[in-house]
Amino acid sequence: MILWFLKDRKFYVKEAVKKLTKAIKWRKDFNVAELTEEAVKDVAQTGKAYVHDFLDIYGRPVLMVVASKHFPEAQDPKDDERLCVFLVEKALSMLPTGKEQMVVIVDLRGFGTENADLKYLTFLFDVFYYYYPKRLGEVLFVDAPFVFKPIWQIAKPLLKSYASLVAFGWI
Repeated sequence: MILWFLKDRKFYVKEAVKKLTKAIKWRKDFNVAELTEEAVKDVAQTGKAYVHDFLDIYGRPVLMVVASKHFPEAQDPKDDERLCVFLVEKALSMLPTGKEQMVVIVDLRGFGTENADLKYLTFLFDVFYYYYPKRLGEVLFVDAPFVFKPIWQIAKPLLKSYASLVAFGWI
């Protein structure tokens, strides 16, 4: 675990330790060790996100997100957060020897304004930036509708260099 933080901070030990300490505290406060399939069963049954059974062609676990099934007004944001962290942990547990990153594929078919959730996007950024650094290899947005463009324009500057991990594709 410490290697992720060292790489993220370009082996500047003081900064890596600071970030790692924050992550350890967060893991304890968030009860990451207690997240189980049973604990996230209800929100997982929505089909909004899951870890694919197979690795991608580069040997990375694939976390699939179906954005049209995310309704922030109808769902408890804490349940969504727990599902996210559970799935990240599950994907990381599938990493083959020598691999360190996962890929996230976000299916945006059917995405509308009712699915937009900037608060959750902020949570996702924090998760990958602060608590799982260097674990996200690529994010693929599939079939992004016109309504997604302004959301991306707001989110992109917040991602800084991480925005380079994002690619768009169409089926």
